[in-house]
Amino acid sequence: MGGVWLPVLLGVGVGAGVLLVVAGLAGAPVDPARPVPRWSRWWAAARSPGVSVRIVAGLLLAVGVWGVTGWPVVAVGAGVLVLGWPRLFGGAQAEQRQIARLEALVGWTESLRDTIAAHASLEQAIPASAVHASPLIRPALVRLVGQIRARVPLERALRMLAAELDDPSADLVIAALILSARRRGDRLGQVLTGLATTAREELEMRRRIFADRAQIRRGMQIIVAVTVGFAVLLVAFGGDYIAPYATPTGQLVLAGVAGIFAVAFGWMRRLSEQRPVPPLLERPGTEHGVPDRPAAVSR
Repeated sequence: MGGVWLPVLLGVGVGAGVLLVVAGLAGAPVDPARPVPRWSRWWAAARSPGVSVRIVAGLLLAVGVWGVTGWPVVAVGAGVLVLGWPRLFGGAQAEQRQIARLEALVGWTESLRDTIAAHASLEQAIPASAVHASPLIRPALVRLVGQIRARVPLERALRMLAAELDDPSADLVIAALILSARRRGDRLGQVLTGLATTAREELEMRRRIFADRAQIRRGMQIIVAVTVGFAVLLVAFGGDYIAPYATPTGQLVLAGVAGIFAVAFGWMRRLSEQRPVPPLLERPGTEHGVPDRPAAVSR
């Protein structure tokens, strides 16, 4: 069976690869007035260079495995593993970026507190503290400064900053700034000191959690490597031991075993991923990228 379908699958793989390359080079116009459908988001993700390479690599590996073993279940499993590798073992870089952004936010909060302690108003302290902010959050702060200079209401500009940073710890700091802008209180420095202390404690906690999750991800990688290596050894040297799997019944049994492994890997992935935290501040609704109304502070 593998010899009959191998040329067909090779042609399908090469054709799909050429189609993805042409689509990625051609591009497509985007109408911002129309909502983006789900299939369009999937297609846009498939056209990205990293996903396109994984799709082509998965197809080629599936064709190669099918040609060698003649087992369609193993071929599909190998292709899916290549395609879903970042989803299964990824997340570490995104979590590291969140930790770095939180550290940058703590530094900016302390700088803002020190500037306000020098008897500067909030409108004066934000531009002064943005100059020496970390590059991770400086672009967002520069846009905030531009909005303040353009006479955008301070509360509205701060809510747009919260939506751009999209971090629960940033929401705490921005909520304190919004309340200070409303009431013009004189104890903002003390509030920022407490928030900076709390954010540093959260930073240390996130670092410890990241280290624990890194161990889980490393364990998953070892388990997958051992499983794949053992399967390759069985296919190469199993002989009569694995011969029953070449039958349709054997393929069904093998599909069940592969499904059990997939569920186990998905469960381990859930243990190592970071669940999203609901924001403290409501995100303003947008139309063509411009907030249409300010959101209320959650009580």
